[in-house]
Amino acid sequence: MSAREFVVLGTASQVPTRHRNHNGYLLRWDGEGFLFDPGEGTQRQMLRAGVAAHDIHRMCVTHFHGDHSLGLAGVIQRINLDRVPHPVTAHFPASGQKFYDRLRHATAYRETVVIDEAPVTGDGVLARTPGYTLSARRLSHPVESFGYRITEPDGRRILPERLRQYGIQGPDVGRIQREGALGAVTLEQVSEHRRGQSFAFVMDTRLCEGVEALAEGCDMLVIESTFLDEDAHLASEHGHLTAGQAASVARDAGVRHLVLTHFSQRYTDPAAFERQALAAGFDGELTVAADLLRVPLPKRH
Repeated sequence: MSAREFVVLGTASQVPTRHRNHNGYLLRWDGEGFLFDPGEGTQRQMLRAGVAAHDIHRMCVTHFHGDHSLGLAGVIQRINLDRVPHPVTAHFPASGQKFYDRLRHATAYRETVVIDEAPVTGDGVLARTPGYTLSARRLSHPVESFGYRITEPDGRRILPERLRQYGIQGPDVGRIQREGALGAVTLEQVSEHRRGQSFAFVMDTRLCEGVEALAEGCDMLVIESTFLDEDAHLASEHGHLTAGQAASVARDAGVRHLVLTHFSQRYTDPAAFERQALAAGFDGELTVAADLLRVPLPKRH
């Protein structure tokens, strides 16, 4: 199993269909799991996808429309029922605190797990760890909505031929990585710069600066494409994107892998979203999401 993969739990928009559950997505990032926008039915989709409550470390809600948040109640109760052994953090728009409170305490249950609340109040960094930085940017939707981005710090890639050149082997390899030097040999002499990976999650929004900022240079961009291009007027009216608009953002931002999702029930041919994304000039890797699909993050450059 990939240490970094994106698991699709649901891909519908406001109305689920026979083949598409309401939204729900899990990003596996090394030893942590980020659950994004758990809509109604997410708990059952987790079971079908092989995702356990123990896999969740952070829950990231973009906004409080039902197709993005009604499953939160069941997921939180499952986290407590399964006695998840680590703290879980919930990120959500601060303006939706009353909705979060209602969902968290929708029914009676025994609370056994610490769930930290970290409401999002504006653009900026939400969490910083040795393995990633989690940040948020405001989007353009009828209710307050935020997109999320996970960015890995840049690092160094060890070059075996350089190690051999300087006679470095065994435990000394780890030592030069930790300490930055071994005698007169520096880490820079036996390695090269490695750009950190990045992942962005963009749901319900019109085109705006936040979308562009989240997508910039991303290895994987998961983005809504609720409408096809011929219905761009509906997309603008309701605060959404078309397939062509989403692909144009990815094209201009240099995205490596574009994942389209959040499809209106009015469309029955997923291939139409692919055709319009390609017509917009996106030439990277493209996935039209389907429920229960698993998508590995691109390999590092």
